[in-house]
Amino acid sequence: MNVLKNKMKKLIFAALGLTLAVGVLTGCESEEDDVIVLRVSNWEEYMDEGDWDEEEAMDINDEVTIYGEQSLVEDYEEWFYETYGKRVRVEYSTFGTNEELYNQITLGDVYDVVCPSEYMIMKMMTEDMVLPFSDDFYDMDNENNYYVRNVSPYIQDRLSNLEIEGNTLDKYASCYMWGTLGIVYNPEYVSEEEASHWNLLLNQDYYRQVTIKDSVRDAYFAGSAMYYYDTLMDEDFINSEDYFEQLDSMINATDADTVNGVEEILSQAQKNVYSFETDAGKADMVTGKVVANQQWSGDAVYTLDQAEEDGLILCYSAPVEATNLWFDGWCMLKSGIDGDADKQLAAEAFVNYMAKPESAIRNMYYIGYTSSIAGVTDGLILDYIEYTFGAEEDDEEAVAYDIGYFFGEDELLVMTPEDQVNRQFGAQYPTIDIVNRSVVMAYFNKEGNERINRMWTNVRCFDLDSLFN
Repeated sequence: MNVLKNKMKKLIFAALGLTLAVGVLTGCESEEDDVIVLRVSNWEEYMDEGDWDEEEAMDINDEVTIYGEQSLVEDYEEWFYETYGKRVRVEYSTFGTNEELYNQITLGDVYDVVCPSEYMIMKMMTEDMVLPFSDDFYDMDNENNYYVRNVSPYIQDRLSNLEIEGNTLDKYASCYMWGTLGIVYNPEYVSEEEASHWNLLLNQDYYRQVTIKDSVRDAYFAGSAMYYYDTLMDEDFINSEDYFEQLDSMINATDADTVNGVEEILSQAQKNVYSFETDAGKADMVTGKVVANQQWSGDAVYTLDQAEEDGLILCYSAPVEATNLWFDGWCMLKSGIDGDADKQLAAEAFVNYMAKPESAIRNMYYIGYTSSIAGVTDGLILDYIEYTFGAEEDDEEAVAYDIGYFFGEDELLVMTPEDQVNRQFGAQYPTIDIVNRSVVMAYFNKEGNERINRMWTNVRCFDLDSLFN
């Protein structure tokens, strides 16, 4: 069926190309001349593609039903024309890793809007690759500026405090999705206490039964937390006035002693884990091949959902030493926008459309990750949370789960089934104590990157140092 569709598309595009060529030869102008072409690159399977079944429609409240008939890209194209009176065509593509996206750009691929993670955004900022959003984008009085009007105050605050070379991330990126890094585990075999520490990856009781991310930065994060375990668990350190600054400094340290210590820990982990993996861990958890898996919170939700369909209950934990708070954010590339005012308008409008509460809900439903949108202007996101995670009125074991920080409130309680605290709800909306021990992975300088990449080569391939000793 897909082959037939592709053949039909080729025939259609071939005919379209012939039509345009004839228009040029006859001196006639084509309607394509008035179309803004917006080139967008996003993570794989990271946006709702529509085509929902009717039973998937969500009656979020008495007035709003969420339903994805066509893709969000197509909806945006229609909305942009209705709103601005101009046609836009999105050329949408995907990438698998931040490094893959960066390589595509440096090798000459041209995009207008991309969605890298925070450390890659910082790298692109240092290399003068990204364009700051316009002042109009932050105009709270413009009802079409969905992002600035609806972004979580907590998320915006974290972005505004991430600085590189005197520039803050909130001026160059709008947060799309966010989450934590933790451990998915099977509670039949792994206790909650064991899963609350990164050294589970070293626990020989689970020899060849746990997996770790085949990603230098994610593995390095866990290794750093294990390397500094004694300090991180010290009560005096936890209660110190500069706890957060020290935590950030340790987890993002790239000095020789730290990197060598982390290398030793990850080398031990390599001997204990079932595998270093990029995507197989989800299936390995569902099938029971492993009992614990280092995982991003969004993929954790997907894993828990899939396992539940097979009657298997899994849980998620953000370890107590520290967790990574990560962001994926929309950025505009200078090489793509290239001073084109219409293209920048379309790019900023695209970011805003993805920040509509309805769009955010569709994306969260489709990919399992957590949007940065709090929907404070209409309360729709909170309605979605209660629709998805709220307990039944007669659930006597329901617990009050506080997510006030995300909405900029001192307290905002959602009554939820007790098991959701360590499952999907807890993974999507971590508690304030979890985010208070979270660290954003920083952009490492050249020396730090070289040291860490050498360490990773030693861990994953062979020990380079042994060649010279």
